[in-house]
Amino acid sequence: MESPAAPAAQLTQQAGVHQGRRAPSTRHYRGILKFPVVRQLIRFTGVGIVCTAASLGLYALLRPWLGPQLANAAALVATSFLNTAMNRRLTFKITGQRRMARDHLHGLIVIAVALVITGSSLGILHWLRPEATVADELWTTTLSGFLATAVRFTMLRHWIFRRARHI
Repeated sequence: MESPAAPAAQLTQQAGVHQGRRAPSTRHYRGILKFPVVRQLIRFTGVGIVCTAASLGLYALLRPWLGPQLANAAALVATSFLNTAMNRRLTFKITGQRRMARDHLHGLIVIAVALVITGSSLGILHWLRPEATVADELWTTTLSGFLATAVRFTMLRHWIFRRARHI
């Protein structure tokens, strides 16, 4: 004879819940939103807008005292924790403390890659135009930031948060 909890356990397994984790579900989405990567890109874009605004604001604030390269590095590192935390929670729907420290450490590596991309673009700008203004630097870091963002999303999705790729 089965216990009263047995049918509930079977329903839970059938619904896609396994060992405390939800299985990917696309049955509620239609059109292009049925693809998890599209939903993640939309959420990633929102996080990116917030973090880019914070980073550019910090850059503009720190630039007069630190110069372009150090201001860029300080702004990226300062916003990297915000970026990783927001992407972890909002883009990839990961909650809880498990692996959080490792995720943030890996997030610093991802930010280092972004720093190489944006720092190189600033170096090239000043090599081509030594008289470049802060506005020129902001445009340069923003445009090179698009490439860095594509690299960041790829690294987050396929390396750091691969466990949540299908949510």
